[in-house]
Amino acid sequence: MPTVLIIAPHFPPATVAGVHRARHMAKHLSTHGWTPIIIRAGDEHYTEVLDPDLARLVPDTVQQIKTSAFPASIARRFGIGDIGLRAYFQIKDAIRLAIEKERPEVIFITGSPFYPLLLSGWIKKRFGLPVVLDFQDPWVSAEGALRPKLSKGALAHQLALTLEPIALRHADFVTSVSDRQNEEMANRYSWLDRSRMAGIPIGGDPADFEALRASPPQNPIVKLEAGRIHLSYVGTFLPKAGPLVSTLFEALAQFRSEAPELANRLVLNFVGTSNQPNGGGTHLVSPLAQAAKVDDLVREVPQRVPFLEALHILANSNGLMLIGSDEPHYTASKIYPALMSGTPFVSMFHQASSAHDILSRAGGGFSHSFETLDQLKALLPILKQNLRLFAEEKVELAPPNPQTYQDYTASSVAGRYASLFDEIIA
Repeated sequence: MPTVLIIAPHFPPATVAGVHRARHMAKHLSTHGWTPIIIRAGDEHYTEVLDPDLARLVPDTVQQIKTSAFPASIARRFGIGDIGLRAYFQIKDAIRLAIEKERPEVIFITGSPFYPLLLSGWIKKRFGLPVVLDFQDPWVSAEGALRPKLSKGALAHQLALTLEPIALRHADFVTSVSDRQNEEMANRYSWLDRSRMAGIPIGGDPADFEALRASPPQNPIVKLEAGRIHLSYVGTFLPKAGPLVSTLFEALAQFRSEAPELANRLVLNFVGTSNQPNGGGTHLVSPLAQAAKVDDLVREVPQRVPFLEALHILANSNGLMLIGSDEPHYTASKIYPALMSGTPFVSMFHQASSAHDILSRAGGGFSHSFETLDQLKALLPILKQNLRLFAEEKVELAPPNPQTYQDYTASSVAGRYASLFDEIIA
């Protein structure tokens, strides 16, 4: 089989979001005819909390080349913490040795961290190998442009504006997580060949949920206590989701007024609502629960929990709450992990949202929609009935149709990359 070198400075047991593109490709590329070899920094050079359970989801058969890095304790004195910078020259040397020994057909560099993307020019000039650059997040972003002048964030933005085109000039192909992100990048550089770009999602692996049901994480932040019925929402609380959540809480209050003993079996968990690792102490959902007088049945954990714990919650809750906003353009990709978990759900999305369309076709839950906020009141009776069915443990639904999320599975995403690599070397 042909070989691809995957340059991913972060890799499990690192827990940052960017590790999953490389993890999925490492696991699934071989089934699509390509042998992956990972080049990444060694565990001891990561500064975040590590998760050995995540590392165990990578097959032992995957070859990993681990590099050293400049010590974080020293680098931070100069304002440098990025593993892509601290391990830049070590990764460069590892690429050279791997090319000489393994003779790969393609080099794939995924970011963030972004600085290793700059190695594309050196690889092209020295070895003449095709290079695919993958942007899991925007390097140049609208948010970065708003950073205060003379701040570290503003400096990083200016560096990105300077360095991104240098990396892109030498790429044979460019991928990111969405067509929209590609469009924004192409608009910055008129010379970018849009036919050599593709939006490919991160994807999810249904096998992760099977593993977590068999062996849940140790010492989770959120404990799903036995004897209660847990409905869980995992992810950032969207700014315009307030009216939808308030409607759900009103339905819960009505249910409890009619059947207090039954309703008190329920716990509604909202986890990672601030999307910050430390949570910032900001509770966005709790005030809404207090206003509806159901705060004793609602638990909010603002901090973002580790990846495997988030999947554990999806896999082991009695039900999931999938809640969009009052806007029709809600991104549908966020619903796919929930569908892959196979856990029954209650969803609320704008009628024009692609998320509602997909959930309705997928089955496996109670999907509800509205066109205007005034129509939310009309959902109260059916939401109350949904809550009753969960509390009575009478939810009997077939699992979601796998065809509705097939394109977003890790294996399918790896297959798209394998096809892309085949075309590049053809």
